[in-house]
Amino acid sequence: MIKHLFLIVFITFFFQSVHSQNIQISGKVTGVSSGNTIKNAVVMIINEQDSTIENFVRTKTDGSYNFSNVTAGKKIIMVTHPLYADYIDTISFNKQNENIPSIVLTDKSKLLEAIIIKSGGSIKIKGDTTIYTADSFNVSANANVEELLKKLPGIQVDKNGEIKAMGEKVEKVLVDGEEFFGDDPGMAVKNIRADAVKEVQVFDKKSDQAAFTGIDDGNTKKTINLKLKDDRKKGYFGKISTSGGMANDVSNRFNNNLMYGSFKGKRKISAFVLNGNTGQDGLNWQDRQKYGGNDDNNFEMMDEDGIFSYQISNNSAFDDIIINTENGFIRNINAGIQYSNKWNDNHNFNFSPKYNLQDYTNEKTINNITQIGDSALYKNDSVNTQINRYNMKSSIVYDYKLDNNNSLKMTVKANYYNTDSKERSKSNTTNNSEALINRSVRDNEIQNTKNDFSGNLLLKHKFQKNRRTLSLNTDFNTTKASGNNFLISKNDIYVVNNPFSINIDQLTKSEKSTEKISSKLTYTEPLNKKWAMEMSYEFSINNGINQQNTYQQSSTANVYDHLIDSLSNSFDQSIVIQTPSAKFNYAFKKFKFNAGSGFGITTFDLLDNTSNKSYNRNYTNIFPNATFVYNYKSNHALRIKYNGYQNQPTLNQLQPLRNNNDIFNQYIGNPDLKPSFANNISFVHNGYSFLKNIWNYQSLNITVNKNAITN
Repeated sequence: MIKHLFLIVFITFFFQSVHSQNIQISGKVTGVSSGNTIKNAVVMIINEQDSTIENFVRTKTDGSYNFSNVTAGKKIIMVTHPLYADYIDTISFNKQNENIPSIVLTDKSKLLEAIIIKSGGSIKIKGDTTIYTADSFNVSANANVEELLKKLPGIQVDKNGEIKAMGEKVEKVLVDGEEFFGDDPGMAVKNIRADAVKEVQVFDKKSDQAAFTGIDDGNTKKTINLKLKDDRKKGYFGKISTSGGMANDVSNRFNNNLMYGSFKGKRKISAFVLNGNTGQDGLNWQDRQKYGGNDDNNFEMMDEDGIFSYQISNNSAFDDIIINTENGFIRNINAGIQYSNKWNDNHNFNFSPKYNLQDYTNEKTINNITQIGDSALYKNDSVNTQINRYNMKSSIVYDYKLDNNNSLKMTVKANYYNTDSKERSKSNTTNNSEALINRSVRDNEIQNTKNDFSGNLLLKHKFQKNRRTLSLNTDFNTTKASGNNFLISKNDIYVVNNPFSINIDQLTKSEKSTEKISSKLTYTEPLNKKWAMEMSYEFSINNGINQQNTYQQSSTANVYDHLIDSLSNSFDQSIVIQTPSAKFNYAFKKFKFNAGSGFGITTFDLLDNTSNKSYNRNYTNIFPNATFVYNYKSNHALRIKYNGYQNQPTLNQLQPLRNNNDIFNQYIGNPDLKPSFANNISFVHNGYSFLKNIWNYQSLNITVNKNAITN
């Protein structure tokens, strides 16, 4: 209740603050030669501080115009018309009502008779799209598009290359309506010359679903489209860098990068080769968009810029090992090729194979404090890690437009991983009196391989009736993994008057396979000009087998041949999920609203082969969603969104198997684990989020990494 009250008060205060400074402005536009009034001229009010367009109107038949919502301050007033020269002036508004003297425009034909004046102004407003004529803005010789954008009113580019248009972050930059080497907005603006651009178009791009169905769901991305001149639709770019330096305690540092890209019409080719030991592990975010594309694979081994800490925390030897490449010492080789092409606007093809080799070492210390009532436990860890691994990935995407009403898109991905890792950790725990509670020395060695194959098939159909559509989206994924986990640890427990030790020497062999197939059918139906309905049904099956056998050495042989029953288990799972959902959409002028709900009907069929126990569970979740969008004036919008969703437990979370890697922090799987449900609320105004509720937690953890690299 308090949160809801806060939100209402905040929105009320926000709109009061916005409208409290509104000024009424009026004026008239005439021609210098005839003195006649000019109709349909575009009059724009631009903020002088950041060059954003605050508002614009067109002149009426008598040449008059009115603004009712201009804020006080210093502004730029700009008037454009295809037959007249542009008019620009600076005016300070500080009254409640302002009457601007008549603005007189000069005929283009009278400016310079020796110059041919092209029709069209430097800025045009066409519906919701703002169009800039590139040649109307002066830039330096050999300038790129980024420099051109800095000259355009309403667009800003900061020192990091982030682009904003009309106060909102630009998330896409297209070239002739197509993505340019990935989805990085900085890709095109840094690598295309400004003199190759004919027009710069700024608009809010609808979501793929909204573009297909014709039903506006309120989800948009601020987008810039660069329309190239006909004779400049080809080129190439690249980057070569090499560096090196002497080091005292480790191998000499070096880093070599070679990247190349070319485009001709719809065809794009890029390649990269990286080799170094300075902490760069694969392409950075910007270069990955340019030369390597993106992998949406859920089994990513984090071979790009790492942002998580390294950990081996599960008995399962095939669990992904996560590396933070900003710490430690890493040698790596990365290579990849990407080819994409489009034929006859009906066939779109993309192929991208990649290879990655890593050799990583790191030493770190961790100090952790756990508060228990009035006392606390102080745990100190030192960890030495060595990882050697390689992976090969490839993806193929083929998009085929069958006709004006039907399209088919196929995506296939195949990945292979091989990882060898060693970790030695030493830890001790003390109490408030610095008395020793426990102490541990642990050696953990993991060897694993994993194969992953996935495919997606998307079929879309439009009926003759506008906004009536049908789409079928089918996904398939299979993963097979195997591995060995060697664990040797010595653990001392200091109980008062009776200290004792627990020593572990064991080998865990793991075999895992999962198969998942899901299909979603979506139908949209227009109810009238303002209302539409969307109905969908999704069905998915997830089958998995996880077998883990843990052995210790027998007293008669120096081999791991004695099965430890308490740490061994064979487990099967089958999860069936049915998700019917419905949503209603309303769109009229400045308002867009949609609301609906889905029902997740989940059935767990779990079998513990080791103990011959079965677990059958059924759960039903409701996850409503709603979106409200109000475009109260040009380039200004208020968005409020609510979304509920569910997450299914993983196979390792369900399997009733004890993990004793860290003997002082053991846990066991839980076949009764339910799907988790979460809520998310966001309040966004002009691209800035003011309120967001998410799940969070608090902890105190201090980590110091040795061999840390700062690029």
